[in-house]
Amino acid sequence: LPEYNRPAFNDEALNQQQKGHVVLNPAILPDGLTQQQYMGICIEMVKIADEVIMLPGWRDSQGATAEFHLAMKCGKVIRQAEDGFAWYPTSPEVAA
Repeated sequence: LPEYNRPAFNDEALNQQQKGHVVLNPAILPDGLTQQQYMGICIEMVKIADEVIMLPGWRDSQGATAEFHLAMKCGKVIRQAEDGFAWYPTSPEVAA
């Protein structure tokens, strides 16, 4: 994706900030890290987040799908940015 999809990340981050949320935005990470290093940081972001927002096209990204599955295992609310569709944890067994 052009610019590693940073414009879409930054637009959604601003949208969430305007709603009063504290945003953990992976697009602000510096250039020059390896994919493994970026994922290591993003995994920690998912673990401490209250909610995870998935950008359009997330299903085509190995990193984003890994973050989605981690968020599901951690019992996070996951929301699609484009339409607001959300997955909600329903029971402790979801994280099993």
